[in-house]
Amino acid sequence: MIRLILVIAALTILTLALLPFQLIAIALGLPMQRTIPHRFHRILCKLAGVRIRQNGQRAAETPLLILANHASWLDICVITAVTPVVFVAKSEVAQWPVFGWLAKLQRTVFIDRERRQQTSTATAEIAGRLLGGNAVVLFAEGTSSDGTRILPFKSALVGSVHQALGTSAVHSRIAVQPLSLAYTRIDGLPVGRALRERVAWYGDADLIPHFIGVLSSGAIDITLSWGDAVALDIDADRKQITRMAEASVRRMTAAALRPTPMDSQASVATSTPALAGHGAPASNP
Repeated sequence: MIRLILVIAALTILTLALLPFQLIAIALGLPMQRTIPHRFHRILCKLAGVRIRQNGQRAAETPLLILANHASWLDICVITAVTPVVFVAKSEVAQWPVFGWLAKLQRTVFIDRERRQQTSTATAEIAGRLLGGNAVVLFAEGTSSDGTRILPFKSALVGSVHQALGTSAVHSRIAVQPLSLAYTRIDGLPVGRALRERVAWYGDADLIPHFIGVLSSGAIDITLSWGDAVALDIDADRKQITRMAEASVRRMTAAALRPTPMDSQASVATSTPALAGHGAPASNP
């Protein structure tokens, strides 16, 4: 509890210290509007005990559309901690206390996925972010999952690539890059069925209790795997783009979650007390 209080106090002080600079940067269109959230989330992850391992790297060029899987609100903190980006989020996020306000400060594009007639408006806004020189992250599943399975990617908002190219007099191609997020360990233990809900935020789970639980969890290990970026022109098929990104994210996530010798040793260690006390092997999580 003391650790939780200290972390929240530190985050509050950090937010208040950076807030005036971010507001000024947004108002004046300064590059600092991208770097301030990047630094904020780097510190947040360190305070929360989130340890990030990267395979590959983000493409250097912009505009860049990143298609990623989605397991938790923590995904936003982790991705921003490694690179300056803006996000696409469901419209309800804008109304969340504190979190919605922070999302707006990061210039998030809010969309109403239940109203298909707004898709063109959303793609136009995403296109504007892309042409503004930003890397835009789209959680292509359209919702969050349990972190171990990848839901089908939706292609509608990938049309923002065509929207951007159709209105740009400068860019003839826009890069699209797949990104996999895989939470692998909590407090040194593999994230199996028993620990999954401590980090994955999906279904009807309440945000605030989950947020408090993550800050109280101890060390959290996550692997970010970057796939190959593909430069696409206006004739590219958005559905094919989406299928290729989904297949890449599935492969990378499966590889990151594959058990290692260290995981096997941890499973044996946690099973030993059950063997000694009950005379029968304990099932692994």
